[in-house]
Amino acid sequence: MPRQARQMSSTGIYHLIVRGINREVIFQDDNDRQRYIATLARIATDSNATVLGYCLMDNHVHVLIKEGLTSISKLMHRLGASYAHYYNARYERVGHVFQNRFKSENIENDNYLLSVIRYIHQNPVKAGIVTKSEQYQWSSCRVYYGGKDNLPGLTNTSFILGLFSENTEQAIALMRQFTEIETLDNCMEDIKRNALSDAKACQVIEKVLNNKPISILGEMSKPDRDAVLHQLKQDEGLSIRQISRLTDVSFNIVKRA
Repeated sequence: MPRQARQMSSTGIYHLIVRGINREVIFQDDNDRQRYIATLARIATDSNATVLGYCLMDNHVHVLIKEGLTSISKLMHRLGASYAHYYNARYERVGHVFQNRFKSENIENDNYLLSVIRYIHQNPVKAGIVTKSEQYQWSSCRVYYGGKDNLPGLTNTSFILGLFSENTEQAIALMRQFTEIETLDNCMEDIKRNALSDAKACQVIEKVLNNKPISILGEMSKPDRDAVLHQLKQDEGLSIRQISRLTDVSFNIVKRA
């Protein structure tokens, strides 16, 4: 069955999610993350697109972007192909790096735009990686609060901040207050997220453990155990509570990993 064509956004603004194939990690270190951001900036500039926000997790990326001269589909194809070429060359691997098709949703009004940027910035908090959105380095949250971006000039903050106030300091204060509200924003990922059954979740955990029994977690060193737990938290179908219950590792340890 042929794929349905993507619906066009009347505002030209889209929330995009791209994931590693088979939920695999797509960023091994900060050099990979910086390369992805630099590639995004270059391709966005080439197409006159505007990056309004982003968040790089271990195995997926959120981008909030306003379309320019090139369609979003072409832009994302160029971005994915360029990064995959770099990633495969660096790690001496072949094959796909990303899932074949990115997810997208149209942003049709200012209220939903604000909900989406909050959701994107809260992603690391909900994953238990940090306690406040601004603590996470690889998102645009810090630059919205007046800090430095991971690449100077990458994120255009003026449009969204302007929705809060024409005064920059007041806009930042209001956005910080808005972002820190605990919420169940129904953005794309929440709507399409399917929690895994315990049986499926165990399969995912064992795959991360290279098909070793889950009980081996208790025998690992703290750094190795935390690295596994951190990777598990990136899976969209696993909750911190479920990971804790199935691995017999305390909730707080999983949350901090």
